[in-house]
Amino acid sequence: MGKIRTRFAPSPTGRMHVGNLRTALYAYLIARHAGGEFILRIEDTDQERYMEEATPVIYRTMQATGLIHDEGPDKDGGVGPYIQSERQKQGIYLDYAKRLIEKGEAYYCFCDRERLEGLKETVAGKEIAIYDKHCLGLSREEIEEKLAAGVPYVIRQNNPRTGTTVFEDEIYGRIEVENAELDDMILIKSDGYPTYNFANVVDDHLMGITHIVRGNEYLSSSPKYNRLYEAFGWEVPVYVHCPLITNEAHQKLSKRSGHSSYEDLVEQGFLTEAIVNFVALLGWSPSENREIFSLKELEEAFDYHHMSKSPAVFDLTKLKWMNGEYLKAMEFETFYAMAEPYIRKVVTKAYDCKKIAKLIQTRIEIFPDLMEQIDFFEALPEYDIAMYTHKKMKTNPQTALAVLEEMLPLLMAQEDYGNDALYAAISAFIKEKGYKNGYVLWPLRTAVSGKQMTPGGATEIMEIIGKEESLARIRTGIEKLREGGMHADASE
Repeated sequence: MGKIRTRFAPSPTGRMHVGNLRTALYAYLIARHAGGEFILRIEDTDQERYMEEATPVIYRTMQATGLIHDEGPDKDGGVGPYIQSERQKQGIYLDYAKRLIEKGEAYYCFCDRERLEGLKETVAGKEIAIYDKHCLGLSREEIEEKLAAGVPYVIRQNNPRTGTTVFEDEIYGRIEVENAELDDMILIKSDGYPTYNFANVVDDHLMGITHIVRGNEYLSSSPKYNRLYEAFGWEVPVYVHCPLITNEAHQKLSKRSGHSSYEDLVEQGFLTEAIVNFVALLGWSPSENREIFSLKELEEAFDYHHMSKSPAVFDLTKLKWMNGEYLKAMEFETFYAMAEPYIRKVVTKAYDCKKIAKLIQTRIEIFPDLMEQIDFFEALPEYDIAMYTHKKMKTNPQTALAVLEEMLPLLMAQEDYGNDALYAAISAFIKEKGYKNGYVLWPLRTAVSGKQMTPGGATEIMEIIGKEESLARIRTGIEKLREGGMHADASE
């Protein structure tokens, strides 16, 4: 076999499903790994589902994910056109279907819907409509007459009804199918358009595709494809069938799941690099024990022989973890540019958002997570004084009140509210009093944030909100604690 050529052949019917993205990625990686060529072909022959605005989505997604094609509608490599409707207008599919008719491998079928409805058969316990080859027996004269009279027709593949068809799949091994199950599938529909199955075979051959990557739902159709290749006398390509992708409940990942398309995930705050990395591992295991791969590293490591047969689970928790790893490793300026719009949604005051971003870069898994972690910068939330209790720090509302009252004059006198200066002043106070760090810093952080978990410690928060706001919040804390103490005394 010469140079490896793979293709991604999406139908423009909406957003790019995760399964489609994986097919594109694997086809791309197989080609790149072997120094081959990766082709983009647009399959728009399903006129009922076709969406004009979906074609730009395909280009945008390929561009964003780095899956750059060598040939396609916008890059002619000499085997175009690369859009099926344009190929159909040139009569390519009808021409090849007629070649099969001449060889006896296909035939015209003029049966109407009513007749076809009555052809249900039970095979292996399933009710399926198997065409009875009724029109195969028509004479040449009868066919010419019907064609001249404009009777609607389809062109069907002439498959044998006895024996078996065998083929080798790269992942699933030897697959054997009873020919009785192979319907005489339609090659050209009554509207003159080819079926998906037929157009695929013709285009893959004419474009020199050597390796075909697709979902394992096409396994059962492969014998029909192979019979077409053999009928034409063409070389059968290498099939690489990918395992099913399921949700955590082991059901097929549906478009309704809310995270089934590339755009859904981007809108939810996931990074493109993390999505590509995650999707690569949905059915493929690297030979070394690692999970974080750039696209370049995937090109080197990807060997399709290491793909799995068993379904791959789309584990959102794992994707979030992986995304978090990418955020941690990101250059700060890049992180800040992406995080800033989310920060501004919840922090409208004139605080230094870069300092806030620095505190949260290693603490979030996806961008939207940061909003509930930093909303306290905007305004002190309502909180319960029970939050001042921390067993390990040996604090409670009484000790917290005493500490905050002692600290207030010191913090009022403090001019420099930079983190380092504040920390030095508070550390000196702690040392002088003989306190433990947490005994002072826990109540202080609770007072300035009103939260138990915050990005950054007390002094980092105080630097961002500044002296006036810090003191106002500490005074609020003292008031709350005094009120709480009075209630406690009254109840005793």
